[in-house]
Amino acid sequence: MNRPARGARAIHVMVVAGEPSGDALGAALIGALDAIVPQGLRVSGVGGAAMQAAGLKSLFPMEELSLMGLAEVLPRVLQLRRRLRETELHALSVGPDAIVTIDSPGFNLRLARRLRGQSAPVIHYVAPQVWAWRPRRAEEMAAFVDHVLALLPFEPPLFEAVGLPCTFVGHPVVERAAGAGAAFRARHGIPANAKVVAVLPGSRRSETDRLLALFGETVRRLAFDVERLHVVTPVVAGVADQVARATVSWGVPVVVVRGGDEKADAFAAADAALAASGTVALELAMARVPMVTAYKLHPVTWQVIPRLARASHVNLVNILSEPPVVPELLQGACTPARLQSAVLRLLTDPDARRAQADAAATAIAAITPPGGSPAQAAARAVLTALEAGRTI
Repeated sequence: MNRPARGARAIHVMVVAGEPSGDALGAALIGALDAIVPQGLRVSGVGGAAMQAAGLKSLFPMEELSLMGLAEVLPRVLQLRRRLRETELHALSVGPDAIVTIDSPGFNLRLARRLRGQSAPVIHYVAPQVWAWRPRRAEEMAAFVDHVLALLPFEPPLFEAVGLPCTFVGHPVVERAAGAGAAFRARHGIPANAKVVAVLPGSRRSETDRLLALFGETVRRLAFDVERLHVVTPVVAGVADQVARATVSWGVPVVVVRGGDEKADAFAAADAALAASGTVALELAMARVPMVTAYKLHPVTWQVIPRLARASHVNLVNILSEPPVVPELLQGACTPARLQSAVLRLLTDPDARRAQADAAATAIAAITPPGGSPAQAAARAVLTALEAGRTI
């Protein structure tokens, strides 16, 4: 990080992320801030490997916060409360110039509420999807969050309508370089004429617990219809061993890609993808890989979600382009037979592939910021909030 100029005090930004996607956003933000803060940058907070590589010393392992759904969170409520208090006390004791909470609203918005009234502005990075469910969250957040950074272009008006400043900074997926599919296939012994399916069961253990068996059976079914079928499975560290063990029984050659170094290459090598719902949809769109979206939640969680949901789709390509063309097979519809049929169509139907490629181009254009990179736009917004007197 930049060292402060002689006699100048470094800017201290506290950053808190709770899952791998937030960790990547935090690392890029730290790098962008470090490049434009002349007096030097100091960071503290909670993050994973990427943020730690960027200079953060995490208060505790970020993975403790990577939970989703009522059934997954409830058994760890006491531990989460202790970590919330620990993070709050850190903020109160070190007095940062700005506090950036990244996604993970279950933890981070509780933290922001506790820090209400402090001199440092609280900036929440990744606007909660109030367009999809719980629209009143925007109004609630206005009482304890000073600024919101949005990844999607249609989000700022929803927050500004309740008096909460919001800046569209673009989605970080647009910064990722294209992969080298042919080179990936050569490195891993995948024939040029093989059909490759990227299978992405999620980045949380709660997701892989529910989807791995379903995806495995889907692959076994596909193998009867697709000659020379190969699978690539990019995974994050927290679920890598579990995924590697599961794929042994899938009956086709599988390359488990650990970490992010080969992820873009793996996508570039794929002919189609079967993916858990999430940000990976935009990564696949960026690589122009046609996809099927699948998801299952704990039955208790699923009973609550429909009452709160407002959006008609979960895949962001469907949301950002018209008409929706990405199959979404959720909960009861998420069965091996239906998944196999949907993936097989993408491998064999040129019209279906072309429709998804067109939708992907539209979606990527919509999430590209007007100037600079998303990380740079986010860094500028953080500094603007800080310079506005730390009480926006």
